[in-house]
Amino acid sequence: MGQEHPAVWYEHLHTEKHTGARRGRIHTPHGTFETPMFMPVGTQGAVKGVGTRALKEIGSQFILSNTYHLWVRPGDELIAEAGGLHKYMGWDQAILTDSGGFQVFSLSDARKLKEEGVTFQNHVNGDKMFLSPEVAMRIQNNLGSDVMMQLDEAIPYFESFDYIKESMQRSLRWADRAQVAHRNPEKQALFGIVQGAGFKALRTESANGLVGMDLPGYAVGGLSVGESKLEMNRVLDFTMPLLPENKPRYLMGVAAPDSLIDGVIRGVDMFDSVLPTRIARKGTLMTRYGRVVIKNSKYKNDFSPLDPDLSYYSPNHIRQAQFGNQAQFDNPDYNPFQNLTRSYLHHLFNANEILGAQLASQHNLRFLLQFMEDMRTAIENDELLEFRARVMEEYGYNKPNARLF
Repeated sequence: MGQEHPAVWYEHLHTEKHTGARRGRIHTPHGTFETPMFMPVGTQGAVKGVGTRALKEIGSQFILSNTYHLWVRPGDELIAEAGGLHKYMGWDQAILTDSGGFQVFSLSDARKLKEEGVTFQNHVNGDKMFLSPEVAMRIQNNLGSDVMMQLDEAIPYFESFDYIKESMQRSLRWADRAQVAHRNPEKQALFGIVQGAGFKALRTESANGLVGMDLPGYAVGGLSVGESKLEMNRVLDFTMPLLPENKPRYLMGVAAPDSLIDGVIRGVDMFDSVLPTRIARKGTLMTRYGRVVIKNSKYKNDFSPLDPDLSYYSPNHIRQAQFGNQAQFDNPDYNPFQNLTRSYLHHLFNANEILGAQLASQHNLRFLLQFMEDMRTAIENDELLEFRARVMEEYGYNKPNARLF
């Protein structure tokens, strides 16, 4: 490539001796970030209800935006004219954009899939649109994201072997076309997506084909789409060893605490999901001791904090990297989450105050970001299994018929 490192590269720091979980860093043109990590989702260039300063304060590193939605509105060419997505949305850290394929296949029933790409109607005004590997790359190049995802077909998990084989092989060909169409490899990294549902032979073929392209990173797709967690772990068990150890590994669409730990144990570095903000907007909080449905009447007179163990700010070394010298003016002992009572948030939701959804969203994201910080510490101390046991007990996974996420 004519350079020491590609645009995005992985630095390994430590391997947990009991599980093989990885502790590392991902280097990007917009900074260096700690792994394993959770990435908040800002589908349309905004994490719903949470501004960019708050995202930094709670320890966000990467955020994820959506190619399809930004293509539909305001348009990738307008964003390019504005100087790229980072500048347009006021975010100076890393951005990952997915290809838009999941939205095309989930939002539009009137679609036609061919080798060239997929024709569909957009969900806003019904206009006919065409998305191909080349179009997805053009859009993402215009957006200027640090990590771009190849276009693949988003299919249900429980399809026939023959259908999944045909789809997986088409996605491999699309990855090759995306690599050819990529016009900015010095500043943007293209990740491939391993497909194959629950079939080991197909996952192996997909992974081997993508690894042969020597891409900067790899994702495992087609999971967390209705299969059991045991099934997801089974697939990860035989898929993750197929991916290079010196490159980032990304499991798409996962945010449940047990699945985050189980993914990390199997070698995953990056996760994302809309789960924390989606459930927050409906009044469900993630806490150390399980879910809290804040709309329930029992919280009307509950003056305890949302989660007394949740810190507001990210660790100082992360905040220093994000804010520079400005971090010294922030009081690390100040914790508005501890001063915010369940009774008050219950009131906000019952009164339909938008602040309620905003605070709940910020709380849930901070919960998961602190969760990943704690998990990174557990890996460094070779205590990941103890960490998992504590989470399973405290969060409620060990309870019979527990209602979890």
